Amino acid sequence: MNCGRRRAGALAVWAALAVAGCAAPPRTADSAKVAADQRWSGRLALQVEDAPSQSFYASFELLGAADRGSLTLTTPIGSTAAVLRWEPGSATLQQGGNAEVRRFASLDELAARATGTPIPVAGLFDWLAGKPSAIPGWEPDLSAQPEGRIVATRRQPLPVATLRVVLER
Repeated sequence: MNCGRRRAGALAVWAALAVAGCAAPPRTADSAKVAADQRWSGRLALQVEDAPSQSFYASFELLGAADRGSLTLTTPIGSTAAVLRWEPGSATLQQGGNAEVRRFASLDELAARATGTPIPVAGLFDWLAGKPSAIPGWEPDLSAQPEGRIVATRRQPLPVATLRVVLER
């Protein structure tokens, strides 16, 4: 996978797991269930302390829960960077204007393949809801969650990564 596609995929996964784009999922019975769950939107930033250090920024709209949902990421200029959708037994990733949809067995597999490491899906949804779930390797700071701000730092496995989320009010 080339560096640009890996970066966009990594950002999409991190955002999905932590947290208003042009693309919206088609309205089906499944998407109606997703809409009845949770809806978050805002901005996020991810910094990965690797050699060289990498930073990602995007706006997002996240619908659903850890087991079923969708995430749309948009660039700072408003174009769609990626759309992720997941449900039990399936996860898909569509990047930018690319019509190609990549399929995975689960959101966990999509996350691991795109970022090179497992991501704590259920824990991140808990953090959005203000629940300080303990996730090995992660240190969530939910002190500003009532104001719509979340910071989570992954210390293990390396490289260290810091995710900052600012929710819209």
